[in-house]
Amino acid sequence: MTQLLALVFGRIRQPRVIAEVIGGVLLGPSVMGRIPKFTATIFPDASMVGLNLTANVGLVLFLFIVGMEVDMGVVRRNAKASTAISIAGLVVPLGLGAALAVPIYHEFTDGTANFGYFVLFVAVAVGITAFPVLCRILTELQLLDTTVGVVVLSAGVGNDVVGWILLALSVALINASSGLTALWVLLTGVGFVLFMCMPVRWAYRWLARKSGSLEAGSPSAMMMTVTILMVLVSGFFTDIIGIHAIFGGFLAGLVIPHENGFAIALVEKLEDLVVILLLPIYFALSGLRTNLGLLNNGVTWGYVVLICVVAFFSKFLGCSIAAKLSGFNLRESGAIGTLMSCKGLVELIVLNVGFQAKILDTRTFSMFVLHALILTFMTTPLTLLFYPSKYRARAGAPTGTEAGSVFPVKADLHDALKSRFSVIVDRVEQLPAVMTLMQLLRSPSPQSPAPPVIDEKASLEHSISPQSLAHDSQTTALVANRRISLDALRLIELTNRASAVLRSQEAETLVHSDTILAVLKTFGYLNGMDVSTALAVVGADDFPVHVAQHVREAASQMVILPWVSPAPPVDDGTASTTGHGEQTTTDGPSGSSDSPVTPSSSTPFDALFQQKRDRSAIGGQAHYIRRVFADAPADVALFWDRGLPQAFESDAQYHLFLPFFGGPDDRLALSFVAQLCLNPAVSATVTRMRRAGDDTLSPLNSIDQAKAQHLLHSETIHTVFPDTVYGAQNTQTRMASETADNLAWARYTSSAAGVPELAPALSRIHFTEEVSNTPLHAMLDLVARSLGSRGRLVVVAGRSRRMATESHFEELRQLCVEHNASLGSELPKILGEVASAFVVTGANASIAVVQAAR
Repeated sequence: MTQLLALVFGRIRQPRVIAEVIGGVLLGPSVMGRIPKFTATIFPDASMVGLNLTANVGLVLFLFIVGMEVDMGVVRRNAKASTAISIAGLVVPLGLGAALAVPIYHEFTDGTANFGYFVLFVAVAVGITAFPVLCRILTELQLLDTTVGVVVLSAGVGNDVVGWILLALSVALINASSGLTALWVLLTGVGFVLFMCMPVRWAYRWLARKSGSLEAGSPSAMMMTVTILMVLVSGFFTDIIGIHAIFGGFLAGLVIPHENGFAIALVEKLEDLVVILLLPIYFALSGLRTNLGLLNNGVTWGYVVLICVVAFFSKFLGCSIAAKLSGFNLRESGAIGTLMSCKGLVELIVLNVGFQAKILDTRTFSMFVLHALILTFMTTPLTLLFYPSKYRARAGAPTGTEAGSVFPVKADLHDALKSRFSVIVDRVEQLPAVMTLMQLLRSPSPQSPAPPVIDEKASLEHSISPQSLAHDSQTTALVANRRISLDALRLIELTNRASAVLRSQEAETLVHSDTILAVLKTFGYLNGMDVSTALAVVGADDFPVHVAQHVREAASQMVILPWVSPAPPVDDGTASTTGHGEQTTTDGPSGSSDSPVTPSSSTPFDALFQQKRDRSAIGGQAHYIRRVFADAPADVALFWDRGLPQAFESDAQYHLFLPFFGGPDDRLALSFVAQLCLNPAVSATVTRMRRAGDDTLSPLNSIDQAKAQHLLHSETIHTVFPDTVYGAQNTQTRMASETADNLAWARYTSSAAGVPELAPALSRIHFTEEVSNTPLHAMLDLVARSLGSRGRLVVVAGRSRRMATESHFEELRQLCVEHNASLGSELPKILGEVASAFVVTGANASIAVVQAAR
């Protein structure tokens, strides 16, 4: 039940604790307890002792995980800004909470409970901030790397520590028979805190280093045994001295070192058992004590509203005013006050301790549980209202003016060589594709320029003579000194797991120890590139937004998205002998394994063609990629590397093939191919494809009709994301686009091309033109006939989802029939129709699809 509720509330960005509390309330007398004999059958009195013990063990382990989330280094770094907010967020709510306790005590209790203890528990319940819930809200809203998030996290740590001290004081006073006994309990507790934070911490770190667990970043079996024993012994000791066992679990969490991801690995080993099995039992027991049916009159509901108003505004006003006096603006101050008012598990623990001590009765307990739910539910929407994304200031980030001055973006990016690239990586399987493209982007060495690669036998209408493009040493040095800069963004998916929250808090540390980023930095150094790294822990739905934000801050000129091949399906013997991977056309290649249009074993797009495969994974990837194409403020290149051939040669060269149909994306592809050919190991063939008899402009509705037919008759992966087609074009824009195509083609093919930096690259490019009634078939035939033996083939194509010169949908559908492939609607939306043709035919070539920035 908790998992289902968490899925529902997660869609509206609510923390998991709300689902857990509501799940417990539903099991209690408020809802399902009204079913006759439900409670007596499911939760008999004889089972309560065992359930309480199990719940307390789970609670101790969970508080151990919470203790590991507390980073005292954050408090030390932001002590000045957070101290005032933390103090104001404690003093004002504690005072108003104590005042609120007086009328509640006289209205809802019979006077048998100790008045002082009652005031203390109500004040603590009103004044405490739920640090675990605060961490998850900050992470979900991507506020951990903002000034507001850092300050709130620091203030929340201080507030949480003081709250645990007050809880320990409350429990000590309740369990003590006299004031002197309570004093001894507190002194013993202080001594135990010092013992855990000094000798035990040092000994644990020494043992972790001695066993190699700290260096490996993962606890060994022996370290796990020592850790569990330490948690249980610590909880047992704090329980027998008169303080709750959860305090010992929290202290044990403070002992764990965070170096090299050790704490994250430890949390990963524990959290599933604790969060899925043990902790819900505690919420179920708490729900059994909650009876919302007792809130059955106007006076009770009036006090519920009063509790919510006092608890929220005491925190909100106190923290907001302190933040404003500390130099924050009104929006930031409002967000800080709202975040500090969130409640959650910590308050629930305080209330349960008070209930077990008979300080609170069922009615008052239910009132405070309801107020905790309401305040926690309000936190996320109010924070977004006060502090939306456009007003956020990153902690330590340069201003937009500074970033632009350091890394200026030229007005015409397509007319200049690109030097700043952003590559997005979220899994280790993408490394080969990224490394391949980094190798292609490698600049030539000025000391030993490679001679141009010219195919004297090629039949070209527009050829470049080696003599006309001879370059001097000055031009070579100019190109070589233009260093490529790569901004690698490592994306880690944020989930509801505590380990993901811990990763988000330690992102600044993980960026220096992440294996993927370390490999990219080393490979970039070996290839003469400047590689800067960044790491972000965000929700999967927020990947495209964070990519666009990173590209904007880094002032990158092109975004590179690697796409990996999924594992090939296991043949169970039931597959048809004729599948989409079998090539049935007679006018294609011979079928040799070395042919560039020979079907490959698997592609990232296999699931788009076959009806029997699970499409959930490819649908999620398609949604992510199309959103990046739509939202990125720079050019985008989607690159799929087919990997190394079976017969690999160490000196094998790359050969690029660009079918040039026209449009802004194809013009970008042309300039990108020219830049890649600056690498002496890269050559290219660029073919301008024309449809026979296509000398005039086609009717304006031809493309729209084809696309409409495409959407009506193709299989669809149902998503809420709209088609990424940009704006209908008119005759004027099409004529302007065709003029730009002709100018770009003439610029690169003319012997008098005024691009001295590209002279060595143009000497390795073959330009030709092809006229055919079936341009896609002619393109594939050209690749099969002429380019099969020129090294590793990489097809570069424009995505052409806007301002396309013509539609190829009918011919693409014909290719699907010829190759027994079932075309889904997502493939052309991701790649465009030209690149889709290579995938439909199972082309054994890497594919790069580029889209020009709007």
